Amino acid sequence: MVRIKGGVRTRSKHKKVLKAAKGYWMSRHKQFKKAKEAVLHAGEYAFAGRKNKKRDFRQLWIIRLNAAIRSLGMTYSQFIFKLKEKKIELDRKILAKIAVEHPAIFKQIVETIKK
Repeated sequence: MVRIKGGVRTRSKHKKVLKAAKGYWMSRHKQFKKAKEAVLHAGEYAFAGRKNKKRDFRQLWIIRLNAAIRSLGMTYSQFIFKLKEKKIELDRKILAKIAVEHPAIFKQIVETIKK
């Protein structure tokens, strides 16, 4: 059997990793082995970051809602309980947006729930 050399494929794989590591610090953007490690770690951080982003935004919406509701004489937990009780299906993102951008409408929502 004839020996097949894989230089072309190897070079293209190396170029792909080095391109992904462009802008990295010191040898991490020059040496393949270091670049490969750095790119793998970056992928892990990116994956975790996408999960944390969801957590952080939910936390922000809850903080905004709590601040808006307390000014109207109610707590966040009471508000969410009464929303579910009255079967009003607005999520925290929309409620927080309404509270910030349209306080009058948000006040009407709270008054409806209080009844």
